[in-house]
Amino acid sequence: MQVTNQGSVRVDLVGGTLDIEPINLIIKNVVTLNVATGLKASVTLSKIAFDGIEIHSKDYDKSYKYASADLTEDRVVYSKEFAEMSFVLQILRLFNTTSGLKLELSSGAPAGSGLGGSSAMGVTLYRAMCNFTGANYDRLSAVMRVKAVESRILNQGMAGYQDYFPALTGGVLAVKGVEGEIKIEQLYSDELKAVLEKHLTLISSGQSRASGINNWEVYKAFFDKKPEVVNGLTRIAEISHATYLALKAQDWDEMLKNIALEGLEREKLFPGITTEKIRQFTTELKSFGNVLGLKMCGAGGGGCFILVHKGLDTKIIEEKVKAHGMSILPFIVESPL
Repeated sequence: MQVTNQGSVRVDLVGGTLDIEPINLIIKNVVTLNVATGLKASVTLSKIAFDGIEIHSKDYDKSYKYASADLTEDRVVYSKEFAEMSFVLQILRLFNTTSGLKLELSSGAPAGSGLGGSSAMGVTLYRAMCNFTGANYDRLSAVMRVKAVESRILNQGMAGYQDYFPALTGGVLAVKGVEGEIKIEQLYSDELKAVLEKHLTLISSGQSRASGINNWEVYKAFFDKKPEVVNGLTRIAEISHATYLALKAQDWDEMLKNIALEGLEREKLFPGITTEKIRQFTTELKSFGNVLGLKMCGAGGGGCFILVHKGLDTKIIEEKVKAHGMSILPFIVESPL
């Protein structure tokens, strides 16, 4: 028996950090917008005659083999013994699976990119395990259980909820957290897909960065009631809501302007969200005109960012990207599943 599942890695457009409880309940009109991309996490599960678990990680280009007797709760959940594969093994424990299974895994995104690759891989694995074991699949339960595991491993407060849904739904999403519920609104249209793909360029800076660390600093500062962070996140919520309204009204110019504006506002939250290399790159491109700004991927700033532009010659972007030692990643908006 073999099961293969894929799930899109997301690009967040606006509203990151606002998807962390209970910030989403404290600030008014909270909404996070993101896009399911053609970059995909992939999971293949196979039955094997081995009393344990075999894992091949394409991300690490490494293989792992664990005897079932070693996969106790204490060692898997409460120690750092299996650090690189802890996330995978803890998800398998949700299905009481410790033997007879081979996994081939890929997150679909560069490490430290800020594209939520681990989250996409986690829920894709969860869904594949439901298919493999015959367990009941429920989308919200998948998100909440995998998010809980990832939060435990992160050990820096609660993980946000936006990263998981694009892998399970595709399309362009408005994600809204309310009391005890997460509401998903599918906003995809062929016209919106064309606008986003034409005016957003996804760029890898080549600098692997843990966006969750910066996000945690912002989270702590919010609950320490530091005015600059409280006011900053409130302003981001206002911009994100305005972006949502512009998208709904098909006011594409306003939507694009607000995506860039949200990126600028986010840079004020924490000095490490962007880097001097990325700022210099964007400044140089702005001299050609038609560049609205940049938006770091990942609420706390990962290694990737989106350049927001209007009518800028793609050859100019490609030349500047290469000159700065960066690379362009394919940006395709996936249709809803």
